[in-house]
Amino acid sequence: MILVPGRLWQQSPVRMALGTGLPAGVFFAAFVLVESGSWPGAAVVFLVLSPLHGIRSARRMGRAWPGAADLDPAARAAVVRATRRGEAVGDPSLAPAVVEYADGLYRIAEEDRPRRPLILLVTVVALALAGYDTVTAPSGVLITSWLAVALLLADLAWWPGRRARLLARAARARELAGSARNADRPASGC
Repeated sequence: MILVPGRLWQQSPVRMALGTGLPAGVFFAAFVLVESGSWPGAAVVFLVLSPLHGIRSARRMGRAWPGAADLDPAARAAVVRATRRGEAVGDPSLAPAVVEYADGLYRIAEEDRPRRPLILLVTVVALALAGYDTVTAPSGVLITSWLAVALLLADLAWWPGRRARLLARAARARELAGSARNADRPASGC
């Protein structure tokens, strides 16, 4: 959910699934094609992985921010944009949605935190295998091995800072939304 672009939130659940599943299917099918040279293998990976990843992503997005279904596409986009930028949402009636979306980002980040050591382990294993492939493997396997290492290292180096900045902006947007909600409430007393 953290990596899902804001424009996908404007879509229906089916289009969300297509928007996340198709790129993943193409990406991993390309890996299979480069490594094995097998068009049928790449087609199978594409046909299996695209719907599985797309459905999982759309469901996870729906669980993380259930209130998104109650908003029209333009309102969802405004909430996502304001939250990801750390800005106040233009419409004060959307302030609760900003808070809910920011909370969803935090929940997903917390769910993903225990998986980070696994990424480090997979990177170490991929590095060892790429070293072995450098000596023994044909060029297709060699290319995919080192590309996998590069992607995993980029994930380890780039993602934690990116996630921290996104969560900081979400916290700022949540504070602004809380201020907007409090300003809309009538003063109690006398």
